[in-house]
Amino acid sequence: MIPTTALRDEGISYHYLAPTRDLKTNASANQAIKDALTAHQLKFTETKTWTTDGFFRETPYMIKYRVNEGCQVVEMECAGLAACAQFRGATWGELLYTADTLADTSNYSQRNFGGDSIAIALELALAAVSLL
Repeated sequence: MIPTTALRDEGISYHYLAPTRDLKTNASANQAIKDALTAHQLKFTETKTWTTDGFFRETPYMIKYRVNEGCQVVEMECAGLAACAQFRGATWGELLYTADTLADTSNYSQRNFGGDSIAIALELALAAVSLL
């Protein structure tokens, strides 16, 4: 998944950019990531993500609320890193790959906490960087 928009529900991004509800990620970085994934014949989804640094905020009500706002995933760093990069004038993008999942709360899956995907994620990130 390629986050193109981050809903800002954390504190770091506000130290770098003026307050807004959402933050767009870098279009050039996103395109490089898409091109790298396409070259490796991998499917991807562009998505809006909910960035929150407090997992205790991920209540059933808030999850439903964020899904209704268009968020497909939740993570802890996208908005902060995107804001810092914009502030510093750096090109930055993010490729989200799954570790554990709570998509089916009745059947929690740790998925080896992403350990099986680290090598390919790094390869894809390096391929994307080489395209910038």
